[in-house]
Amino acid sequence: MLRALIWDVDGTIAETERDGHRVAFNEAFKELGVPWRWDVPTYGYLLRVTGGYERLLFDMECRPQAPASASEREGMAQAVHRRKNERYAQMILSGAIKARPGVHRLMDECADAGITMAIATTTSRQNVEALLAQQVGPYWRDRFAAIVCSEDAPIKKPDPLAYRLALERLGVGAREALAVEDSPNGLAAAYALGIGTLITRSAYFRYEAFAGFAGICNDLDHPITWPIGTAPRTDVAVLRQVSEAWTHADTSYSREVLSDSTK
Repeated sequence: MLRALIWDVDGTIAETERDGHRVAFNEAFKELGVPWRWDVPTYGYLLRVTGGYERLLFDMECRPQAPASASEREGMAQAVHRRKNERYAQMILSGAIKARPGVHRLMDECADAGITMAIATTTSRQNVEALLAQQVGPYWRDRFAAIVCSEDAPIKKPDPLAYRLALERLGVGAREALAVEDSPNGLAAAYALGIGTLITRSAYFRYEAFAGFAGICNDLDHPITWPIGTAPRTDVAVLRQVSEAWTHADTSYSREVLSDSTK
């Protein structure tokens, strides 16, 4: 029985990667005199690395303008990441980033149906608070029985730590929960624990194959397909059907395929 819905944040609740974090990184680069910018395709490529700080270090490996020593690169990444988070919070407060279609509706429906909700993300608590306070309201924490951020789970997706902590704090089993994700790394993290997953495609993963998913849609207000059929949009009834299908599915083959696809 479905007892909990666990939300990812970036790309899932809002289109924050392309239109938020990327833009804020470029502002931070400019303000700090860093001589490069991330265009839309480049940032899409960099999303294979989870975490903004980690993404910076990864990109520096092929940048001749980057500092030579590891300690200097780490210092530079820390400074850029701090400034980026400041600019990102300002963007959120300005209303520049909106929730994706269907997010508010589904959250309301889950609350009405008694389905507990949680957050499991590898972005920072500062970023989560900025987005959800603006989108859900000042009492947004009351909506979620567990909130797991990068400070709680420093080993980031595709590692399942964030989801393991969410399950523990919720007090539910993996088969009693359903994850909402947008990326292959997020899917892998949930799937590693046996959590059924609903994929709501974000801009950067619009054409991803998503091996092993339980359900998939372009956004929560658009048609969803899953192993037992289709529906015009994602609502609580659909969540329960996806969860039920996952509970009774033999996922061993899909788990192996998914594991291979994220290596």
